[in-house]
Amino acid sequence: MAAVVALLGVITVIGSLQVGIGWGAEGPKSGFFPFWIGLIIVATSLFNLVRAYNNGSRKLFASWHELAQVLKVVFPLTVYVGLIPWLGIYLASALLIAGFMRWIGRYGWLLIAAISIGLPVLTYVTFEMWFLVPLPKGPLEELLGL
Repeated sequence: MAAVVALLGVITVIGSLQVGIGWGAEGPKSGFFPFWIGLIIVATSLFNLVRAYNNGSRKLFASWHELAQVLKVVFPLTVYVGLIPWLGIYLASALLIAGFMRWIGRYGWLLIAAISIGLPVLTYVTFEMWFLVPLPKGPLEELLGL
């Protein structure tokens, strides 16, 4: 697994070099941050690879219970990503946050409503209004004229 992740890091580094990792007149080029993240991924993966080789243990990677815990996150996130083209990122995010807060955290409905509505609103203000970066919108945003 460490070798596969290291390969993904190498691919990131190569792609970053192709688009430029230096500084332009407007600031860092588009490959600057991915390049450094790719290098960190490669370095840590190689560290893990050496560590795994030196340990030589054949310990079980994860138990079925641990895998079930991971799937509690992976499945909802997969549904979330699939819903973004139809619902938009804001409504899909609100549903994801509310679902996780209720299902995993067992929080009360008032706190769930405040956070699951507040975070997408904060995201909208930050990206759409301040940074002028449009994010995927759905029918709710069209209805609200956003």
